[in-house]
Amino acid sequence: MLKFILRRTLIMIPQLILLSLVIFVLAKAMPGDAVTGAFMGNPDATPEQIEKIREKFGLNDPWYVQYGRWIGKAVKGDFGQSYTHQQPVTTLIAGRVENTVLLSLFTAIMIYLIAIPLGIVAGRWTDSWADKLIVTYNYVAFATPLFVFALLMLFIFAFLLGWFPYGGSVDIRIESGTWDYVVSRAKHLFLPVMSAAIIGTVGTIQYLRNDIIDQKNKDYVKTARSKGVPEGRVYTRHILRNSLLPIAAFLGYEITGLISGSVFIETIFSYQGLGQLFIQSIGLRDFTVVTALVLISGTAVVVGTMLSDIILSIVDPRIRIE
Repeated sequence: MLKFILRRTLIMIPQLILLSLVIFVLAKAMPGDAVTGAFMGNPDATPEQIEKIREKFGLNDPWYVQYGRWIGKAVKGDFGQSYTHQQPVTTLIAGRVENTVLLSLFTAIMIYLIAIPLGIVAGRWTDSWADKLIVTYNYVAFATPLFVFALLMLFIFAFLLGWFPYGGSVDIRIESGTWDYVVSRAKHLFLPVMSAAIIGTVGTIQYLRNDIIDQKNKDYVKTARSKGVPEGRVYTRHILRNSLLPIAAFLGYEITGLISGSVFIETIFSYQGLGQLFIQSIGLRDFTVVTALVLISGTAVVVGTMLSDIILSIVDPRIRIE
């Protein structure tokens, strides 16, 4: 296990370097830069003033000099300075990462709470009225874009009914650490989590349903039934155990994938997380923040893949990672 983790970590290093290089070059290729974005709404700024600031921050240096300077600091945990927010990128990201992690974690939990029971019902009682309803729900969810469904949830439950807040991550008037603060965080999380979870259940439901149908016709299931094993035990001890293994293995990748892919949800609900910061930074040409966020997302995906392999080896003793 330790050899596997070490080997994957060593492989991850050149992948992340290549990723950071590509993203850095693409960010530099965008029209303008962070200084241009910062002074976009200031008509009084002269070209001479903008050029002096650009020279001060080293933005006129060749791209490879800027990249070398940035990557040298990045390995020490210093991603540079955000020119538009006027604070270190590390501090800026640290103030947002908790919100994104909470959103992704609760979304992943809700996806499994919804998808696993529905997948089991649809797979066990194939062609029943329940299976047809679940399959219909799956098709509708698959055909519905996430941003359309999120806007619909926002319109109905926030604007029309007023049950939940329509933006933000917490009520800033409430003191941190109190019970009201926890309730406020939960209310602000509910709509983003449910919007992402309801649409995100599609793959898990379909996979689990198809795998249960496939497992029902396997020889080991027929043997168990021929020995008089009760039908309920056939499902719990044999079919479900094998069908749920791959889903458990994808848990690590699911969570990290949600962390790096929360752009739509955070933007629609004005949720102050990394996804919203990413969109804002692109619009403001703040490429130091953009490159840092993309690097973090790439790291999350690689680590999530490794975590999924480790989880699979734990839940299935037959699999050993050497």
